[in-house]
Amino acid sequence: MGDTEQLAGTVERILYRNEQNGYVVFSLKLKNRKLETVTGNLLAVHPGEQVVLSGAWTVHAKFGKQFVAQSCIAHSPTSVVGLKKYLSSGLIKGIGPTYAEKLVDRFGVDVLDIIDEQPLRLAEVEGIGPKRVEKIIAAWQEQRSIAHIMVFLQEKGISPVYAAKIYKRYGNDAVSVITENPYRLADDIWGIGFKLADQIAKNMGFEHNSPKRITAGVLFSLAQIIGNGHLYASLDTLRNTVVELLDLDKAATANIVKMSLHELYESQKIRLVSVDSDHYVAPSRCYAAEKGASNRLKQLRAYPTRHSFDIGAIHRSLMVPAEGSSVALSEDQQRGILACLQNKVAVVTGGPGTGKTTLIKELLRVLKKHNLRYRLAAPTGRAAKRMYESTGSNAETIHRLLEFDVSTMRFTRNEDNALSVDFLIVDEASMIDIALAHAVLRALPLSAHLLFIGDVDQLPSVGPGNFLLDLIASKAVPSVRLMQIFRQARESLIVVNAHRINRGEYPASRLPEANRDYLMIKEEQPELLPRHLQAIFAGGLKKYGIATNDAIVLTPMNRGAAGTQRLNGELQQILNPPADKQQLSYLGTIYAEGDRVMQLRNNYDKIVFNGDIGTIDAIDLDDQTICVRYGERPVTYERSELDELMLAYAVTIHKSQGSEYPAVIVPLFTQHFMLLQRNLLYTAITRAKKLCIFIGQPKAIAIAIRNDKGLARTTFLRQYLTSDLSCR
Repeated sequence: MGDTEQLAGTVERILYRNEQNGYVVFSLKLKNRKLETVTGNLLAVHPGEQVVLSGAWTVHAKFGKQFVAQSCIAHSPTSVVGLKKYLSSGLIKGIGPTYAEKLVDRFGVDVLDIIDEQPLRLAEVEGIGPKRVEKIIAAWQEQRSIAHIMVFLQEKGISPVYAAKIYKRYGNDAVSVITENPYRLADDIWGIGFKLADQIAKNMGFEHNSPKRITAGVLFSLAQIIGNGHLYASLDTLRNTVVELLDLDKAATANIVKMSLHELYESQKIRLVSVDSDHYVAPSRCYAAEKGASNRLKQLRAYPTRHSFDIGAIHRSLMVPAEGSSVALSEDQQRGILACLQNKVAVVTGGPGTGKTTLIKELLRVLKKHNLRYRLAAPTGRAAKRMYESTGSNAETIHRLLEFDVSTMRFTRNEDNALSVDFLIVDEASMIDIALAHAVLRALPLSAHLLFIGDVDQLPSVGPGNFLLDLIASKAVPSVRLMQIFRQARESLIVVNAHRINRGEYPASRLPEANRDYLMIKEEQPELLPRHLQAIFAGGLKKYGIATNDAIVLTPMNRGAAGTQRLNGELQQILNPPADKQQLSYLGTIYAEGDRVMQLRNNYDKIVFNGDIGTIDAIDLDDQTICVRYGERPVTYERSELDELMLAYAVTIHKSQGSEYPAVIVPLFTQHFMLLQRNLLYTAITRAKKLCIFIGQPKAIAIAIRNDKGLARTTFLRQYLTSDLSCR
């Protein structure tokens, strides 16, 4: 690299921008009108800006001569052409290429002064009404505040992509909040983890053994453990994790860690539980949810029912085929219905084809005959919709059932405002984490009956806890498992193979009495997977009468040749090439109108939840927003919120829980070794309604089938229901 020098000119065009680390490549027009390529980790630069750069020339092996900038001083453009480029860049929400042209044509080189000092005059431009004027004023003020924050953040090692998020969360207090305690960023800002917050704190001079650092490390370590599904961490494990995370001397800092735990306990952020002389730590919210669920279950069981049933008569009616059916209920189905009539709380589980839906329909027939009020609910919108389609009765999400209030971030329904219901039936109960289970139990009147229906052989809930399995293991409530596979279900290889996998047997590719709705395509090289997908989507699905939009790829992991990150890019080009569509690029992903996308976290402001899938309806380049339609409901995302979305042509099997798709394509390779488990394979195949295609190595399938251990979660609901654990 050559000697340091200065380079001045006008930013002509952004060629590449990495919004995570601020790295940018752009073409710079010099005074002699010559174009040069500039690279560097710079504060956001925009087309049309006049910049003075400090750096040096280098010759890139692939791209040739470049100027590597170390610093940049930017000035607003002064020419008409520069101003049009500047305002067209998306810098100010509400102004895109069309309005940039109109504004500069109307106000000329004074346009930025007009926006800054006389913004109401913007209404002089045709098409700009009062609402857009307000939007432009707010965006201009926000941009100036973000620019100030961005300078501060870059000095502390924070990439520009987080500036808008930090400003949105803290407003004009951002700098003072970060200065006082940068570790807050890890909790408050989606996408900023502990390690980045820790680096920022170090850049700001926080000491290695700072109490704030230790406390933040304890909370982060505990959150990581909870993120793996546990509700508790053993005290020794937590201490060791903190010491390793923070690179502490175990002996020298033992007392500091102890003091931090004591402080968190005194501030009621954690609880301590003793089980068989071992000590565990839980976030207070996790302990409160599990202990609260246990207490509420005990209250429900003890409270007398208001309804009396002639069980003998009902049993006799269940032994006769229902009107319009030639098949009587199985004995297990009959026991399941009687169990929830005779007990306040009951559980029914079963795999595909065992008649869970039929059981619900027959139970509803009994409830209607007795004029009882009932509600049906499921954890996700897709599961609730499927419940409605299969039973003909209205079903809703648990969040809608409990009337979640965005303004308070709480459920409106609780002990003091209970549901008006005699029977509550909750489907897909294996998906329910402990917090949601507790919320359901709190909202149920003590006189009501509650039935949980699910498939315990699927993957456990994404959120922490092991509610359904723990409830069954406690034997505190009656549990009925449906085992019989009905004749019609036995005609499906999907159903047959799901049960084979569950028994530890290799799936069959062909059976005399079964339809061929399951296929296995052998492929040893994950890199060749796109070829198979191209063939399947180009014509293979048509043979089964399945539209391309009705198929999804389910894979064990995000990374690698067969991971979601690579496959989504490949499938986007196959199914919705973005070249001729309105599109917006963010963090290396191109989002185009018509793309299928998935929400990655619970966003209660938007009432969109982790795993929800929608379609991009519209992209507004003026406002830099994307509108995603979830069912019939449109939801708007600002540019800084797009890291909450991912393309969803391929999703992980974990994210597919509670969903069913006409066609499911499942890549399985030994590179997925760490995730290959029987319940993962079982969950994948049971997502398919009409067609399931496995692509990959038979060895990988065999590994998954043999591994039936899974990850044991640290939970104590069973103990709470059957004994009295000590807690402090």
